[in-house]
Amino acid sequence: MSKIPSYWSRAKKNLSNKDKVMASLIMKYKSPTEKILTTRKDIFFSLCKSIIGQQISVAAANSVFLKFKKKCKNKINAKMVTTLTFTQLKSCGLSKQKVKGIQSLAKQTLDKTFNPRLISKMSDEDAILYLSQLRQIGRWSAEMILLFTYNRSNIWPVQDIGLLRAISKNYKKKYLPPEKFVNLLQKRFSPYCSVATWYLWRSIDPEPIQY
Repeated sequence: MSKIPSYWSRAKKNLSNKDKVMASLIMKYKSPTEKILTTRKDIFFSLCKSIIGQQISVAAANSVFLKFKKKCKNKINAKMVTTLTFTQLKSCGLSKQKVKGIQSLAKQTLDKTFNPRLISKMSDEDAILYLSQLRQIGRWSAEMILLFTYNRSNIWPVQDIGLLRAISKNYKKKYLPPEKFVNLLQKRFSPYCSVATWYLWRSIDPEPIQY
């Protein structure tokens, strides 16, 4: 894991000054037990985890991922994935579409038609569009990669059920919260939406998520 993002302390002060709910969440999850957004700096690992986690609960995703990791002999990389058959991958509990997505990712990584090194030079939106060209990677998965692998500071994943649930809970809104209110929070939290997202997630799930 990497060190804390350089903007983290600055972001906490900024968000605490702008928003009472955020101030209380930041206070609640402060040191010494504070967990911080870190990165594995391993995009292939993170993309596989993101594909596996789509449209299933965190618990189900973790269970499938552990089986996938075991099948890969704890070496989650493109070369290892290409040695596994469709049936072997499916036996981890993956859907047909997710198997195809992971196989396609491995192939594109090896033949270099997907080049993750380009991403660090791209804007958030360009990076989302680039990642979304991969099979089984839509906007949500691309945002998770920018947040967790690249630690981008201003990601606000409005398609994320957990984020929407956390907004409803903390701001006393019905579920789903009104789009206008979600957009208002985005403006308020910029340029540190990633940090706000992290604390909102923590409020509904004490175990921090990691991709």
